[in-house]
Amino acid sequence: MPEAEDIEVQVNESDLETDVFRASGPGGQGVNTTDSAVRITHKPSGLVVVCRDERSQIKNKAKAIKVLKSRLLEMEQEKQDSELRTTRKAMVGSGDRSEKIRTYNFPQNRMTDHRIGLTLHQLDQALDGKIDEMVSALRTHYQTEALKAETSETSP
Repeated sequence: MPEAEDIEVQVNESDLETDVFRASGPGGQGVNTTDSAVRITHKPSGLVVVCRDERSQIKNKAKAIKVLKSRLLEMEQEKQDSELRTTRKAMVGSGDRSEKIRTYNFPQNRMTDHRIGLTLHQLDQALDGKIDEMVSALRTHYQTEALKAETSETSP
């Protein structure tokens, strides 16, 4: 479990509910008569940490807060990792044939750009470097998409 530093995770005292109770187990009279065990509940997340390792309530509370901060840090890191994975997964294509960009059909002398639906029967010219018609169509398409996105953002 990652160690939490005070700088990384800020916990408001008002978000914590602290309960003290008697620890159980071996220890005889010392355990049975003092309220040394501590239970801290973080209200926003619902996390509960119980610490009864030490004989002192103060030490148990400090240890419980440290464990709580570590768990909150771990939850935050997992959340960020999950968001990053989701973003990366959305960026990477599935690899199937539905994400074709362009098809070159040599027997029919045809070149098709699937993003904009443009088909040109000039494959031999395109291979010679004469791709101005394709480039201008793509440029027009992307400019149109950018204008649509801009107008949809500005309109209420």
